[in-house]
Amino acid sequence: MSTHLQPVQQLVPGGDLSAYIQAVGSIPLLSAERERELAEELHFRGNLEAARQLVMSHLRFVVHIAKSYNGYGLPQADLIQEGNVGLMKAVKRFDPSKGVRLVSFAVHWIKAEIHEYVLRNWRIVKVATTKAQRKLFFNLRSAKKQLAWLSNDEAHAVAADLGVDVSEVRRMEGRLSSVDVAFDASGSDDDSDSSSYVAPVHYLEDHSQDPARLLEADNWEESNHQSLVLALDELDERSRDILQSRWLADDKATLHDLADRYGVSAERIRQLEKAAMKKLRAAMEA
Repeated sequence: MSTHLQPVQQLVPGGDLSAYIQAVGSIPLLSAERERELAEELHFRGNLEAARQLVMSHLRFVVHIAKSYNGYGLPQADLIQEGNVGLMKAVKRFDPSKGVRLVSFAVHWIKAEIHEYVLRNWRIVKVATTKAQRKLFFNLRSAKKQLAWLSNDEAHAVAADLGVDVSEVRRMEGRLSSVDVAFDASGSDDDSDSSSYVAPVHYLEDHSQDPARLLEADNWEESNHQSLVLALDELDERSRDILQSRWLADDKATLHDLADRYGVSAERIRQLEKAAMKKLRAAMEA
C-alpha cells in the first residue's frame, strides 16, 4: 500500500494539477472489509496511519466532485484543496458502526467545504449568507440553463421546487447576474471605454467631513439662529411665549396647558400660534 501512496505525498493540487490527478487516480480503492478495518483502527484506537490511508484512497472522489464546480470561474486546484479539507473532516467523524461506506458519508463534508469556498470567493460581496440563500444560490445556478433571465413561470417553478418565495428567487437571480466593479477604476486612453465613469469612487465620495462644507453648515446654522432670535423679538410677549413653549422648550406645552395659563380656549391658543408662526416666517424671510 505504501508504494502506491508515496508519490502523492509529494504532490498538492496547487502544484502540477495533471500529475496530482493522475497520481490520486492510481491509488487503489479500498474493499468494504479493508475500509471497515481501517475505520475501526482510527475510531477506536486513534490510529493516524489508518486515517492517512482512508484519506488517500478517497482523494479521487474529491477530484470528481470538485470538477462539477468548474462553472464558477474559480481555480480547480483550490476547489480540490477545499474538498480535501472536507474529506479529512469526514474521516475524523466517520463511525464504522453505522454500516455505510465512507464515500457516502464524506460527500456532504466535501461539498460543504467547497460551497463555503465558492461563496467566499465568487464575488467580493457575499451573495448568500443564510442557509436558505446558500441552498438557493447553488440550486438556481443549476436551474438556469441559459444566460437569459427566468420567465415568470420559470421563476415560480424554481420557487416551488426549492420551497422559497418567488421574490427570493428574483433577488438571488439579480445577485448572480451582477459583476464586481473596481472601486477606483482608472481611466483609459480609449474614449470608448467608459468603465471609469461608473466606478464607485466617482459617485460615493463622502463630503460630510469637507472643511469648507462644515464651515458653510456652521455659518448657515448660526445665521438661522440669529434670524430666529431677531424674529422672536418682534413678536408680542404672549405670542413669543406660546411659540417658545410649544416648539423651543425641552418640556413642550400642549394647547390646553397654554389655554389654562392665559385663561382662554385651546382653539384661541391655536389661532394665536398660527398667527405668530406666520409673522415669524415673514420676519426670517425678510
